[in-house]
Amino acid sequence: MNKVQIAQIGGRRVLLLDSITWVDAGDAGQVVVSGSHGGRSAGTYAVLFPLALCCLNDAGVGKDRAGIAALAMLDEHDIPGVTYSHNSARIGEARDAWEHGIISHVNASAAALGFVVGLKLRAAIEQAFAARR
Repeated sequence: MNKVQIAQIGGRRVLLLDSITWVDAGDAGQVVVSGSHGGRSAGTYAVLFPLALCCLNDAGVGKDRAGIAALAMLDEHDIPGVTYSHNSARIGEARDAWEHGIISHVNASAAALGFVVGLKLRAAIEQAFAARR
């Protein structure tokens, strides 16, 4: 799978990307659920286009919170970002994240949209964006 539209919520497409490297200009303003880890290298791709939301795997968080470093990078660009737990969905499989992901970390931009730790990723996306038409 390269890129699949899994839903349309509140006028936004929800896209599954197994790798954040597949994000492109056509994805600006959309919700991206990626199977990529939330580290700095993934963050360099995630900030290229102003997404409505970027979801990444927390990769176990790791040393010095390296697995979620992209969240701060996204916040610097006012892009809402969340990570889902590596224990809830496989790294590299966006569909697994959509179906089973549990939010483990949120940046300030995502918190302002109502995203909180512990929610099921899919339900949180549906709730946040259904209200924003």
